[in-house]
Amino acid sequence: MNILDELKQAFKQGDALTRLIFINVALFVLISIVEVIEMLFQINISGNYLDWLMIPAHIPTFLSRPWTALTYMFLHVRFMHLLFNVLWLYWMGRIFIDMLNGRRLFVTYILGGLSGAALYILLYNILPAFAPSEFDPSFMLGASASVMAIGIATATYFPNYEIQLLLIGNLKLKYLALALVLMDLVFMADGNAGGHIAHLGGALYGFLWASNLKQGRDISKWFSQFLDFLIGIFKPKPKIKVAYKSSNYSYSAPSQTKASNQREIDAILDKIAKSGYDSLSKDEKETLFKMSNKS
Repeated sequence: MNILDELKQAFKQGDALTRLIFINVALFVLISIVEVIEMLFQINISGNYLDWLMIPAHIPTFLSRPWTALTYMFLHVRFMHLLFNVLWLYWMGRIFIDMLNGRRLFVTYILGGLSGAALYILLYNILPAFAPSEFDPSFMLGASASVMAIGIATATYFPNYEIQLLLIGNLKLKYLALALVLMDLVFMADGNAGGHIAHLGGALYGFLWASNLKQGRDISKWFSQFLDFLIGIFKPKPKIKVAYKSSNYSYSAPSQTKASNQREIDAILDKIAKSGYDSLSKDEKETLFKMSNKS
C-alpha cells in the first residue's frame, strides 16, 4: 500500500475531527503547490482563483458567489495560520468529540464558521471604520471562526474541565475561553479586524449552542436533519430483504434502551459540567467512552 492509499484509508476510517484536519491540510498543500507552479513558470492559473473561494465583505460580491460562506472556512495560505488552527482544532476538538460525539463536532464547525462569516459581513457593512466597496474589497479566509466555536462550546459545556498549558500549568476551560475572547476584542485594531470579528461570531455561536444544550435544547438540530436529508439523496438505496424470524423471545425495545442510555449519558455530562472530568468514576468514564464511540 502506497502513501496515497494509506492517507485515503486514514481519512475513511477517521472520525469527524480527523477528517476536518485532513481537509484543511490537503487544501493548504494544494494551494501551495499552485502558488509554486505560478512562481516557477511565471504564469497565472485561472486568474486569482482564491477570490472565488474567500468570503467577501461586499454584499453584492458575496451574493454573486454565496458558496464562499462555506469554502472560506477550509482555506489557509500561511503555514503558521494553518498550524495554529489545526493545533487548536485538535486540542479542543478531542475534548469535544470524546464527550459530545463527532456529528455535533462537524455541525459546530460548519455553523460556527457560518456565524463568523455572518458577523463579519454584517459589521463590515454597518460600521464606518470598514465601509467595503467593490473597488476596495475585503476578503477573509481561515478556519479560525469554526475552531473558536468548538473551543467556546467545549468551555461552556465543561467550564471546570482542566487542561495543562506550557508555562501556565493547569487551567480551567472557562478561563481559557474568556482569555481568547478578550484577546480578539483587545487586538481588534491590529490590522486583522475582519478575522477577530469572525472569531467573535464563531464564539457567540459556540456559547449559545452549548448553553442551550445544557438546558436540553439543541439549536443545531435543524442542520443535522438537513445533513441527513442531503445524505439520503445521494446514498444508494439498500435492497429490501424479507426474512421471517420467530417471535419466541423477549427483548428490550430499542427506543426504551436508547432513552435509558441518553439519561445515563446526560447525568454523566452534568457531573462533568459541575465538577470536571476527573470527578467521574472508572465505570462512568468507560460508559462515556463507549457511548461516544457509538455516536
